[in-house]
Amino acid sequence: MQVNGIHHVTAISGPARRNLDFYGRVLGLRLVKKTVNFDDPSSYHLYYGDEGGSPGTILTFFPWEHAAPGRLGIGETQETAFRVPEGAIGYWTHRFVALGVAHEAPQKRFGETVLPFRDPDGMRLALVGLPGIAAEPAWTGGEIPAEHAIRGFHSVSLLLEDAAPTGAILSDIFGFAEIAREGTVTRFRAEGAAFGGIVDLRTAGGFLPARQGAGSVHHIAFRAAGDAEQAAMVQRLQENHGIRATEQRDRNYFRSVYFREPGRVLFEIATDAPGFGIDEASDSLGQALKLPPQYEAQRSRIEAVLPELA
Repeated sequence: MQVNGIHHVTAISGPARRNLDFYGRVLGLRLVKKTVNFDDPSSYHLYYGDEGGSPGTILTFFPWEHAAPGRLGIGETQETAFRVPEGAIGYWTHRFVALGVAHEAPQKRFGETVLPFRDPDGMRLALVGLPGIAAEPAWTGGEIPAEHAIRGFHSVSLLLEDAAPTGAILSDIFGFAEIAREGTVTRFRAEGAAFGGIVDLRTAGGFLPARQGAGSVHHIAFRAAGDAEQAAMVQRLQENHGIRATEQRDRNYFRSVYFREPGRVLFEIATDAPGFGIDEASDSLGQALKLPPQYEAQRSRIEAVLPELA
């Protein structure tokens, strides 16, 4: 059965160097690709994930040096959560205290221990402690010991006026199924997705609409095994829900289409192939600046305006 969990999450941040320090050093994620925004080559597009940049582990950022703060509201991703071994929550709580990371006390959600925290731009994040995942591979190229390291996405939560139309998209297009409800939150799971297999829909009628900025999630990408699977999803989306996706766009490491789901969150369908190893060896992912072919002739000018990362 095809796995249609989360492929990646893309957000907006402030200064690139601060972003790299937080996600690379504080959280211990691997920088798997350093490239530029396809629509604005004067700014970076940074990709963080596991050792190989596996679908379901990738958090990406458009870092803009002077980005104004976003405002959380209806039609936006409220929180992005990562998986860690159940016994690691204490380690991370102490680490956040020692490093001055804004966080809340651990809490229970759907029977799982959750540690909510925020990055320097105020982006809402969480670590979810899960049993039985300590033996999973973990990236250990940073400061975090393997037994405590992040192991891909757990979930995203969306803040919506009405959860039902979005739930219909998750079910029909991406193969998620409703599995539980807790308060105003409805949980959907994609069977067979080890990483990024959960989407929580939080109903919050009457809130202001979201305003994008630093700390905001720009879009969520869901997995398609290849072009044929992606095309089938696009066809179902139009035939069953009257929603037209964009034309396919080549992002070098995957091919994408985009659409606004009924709750106004921007969704992407991204192919698993070709992956992040197409232009770098596995042991040197994220080290060199990789440019889309259309910008290669402008490399010197682009490198001159991009901020230093180290």
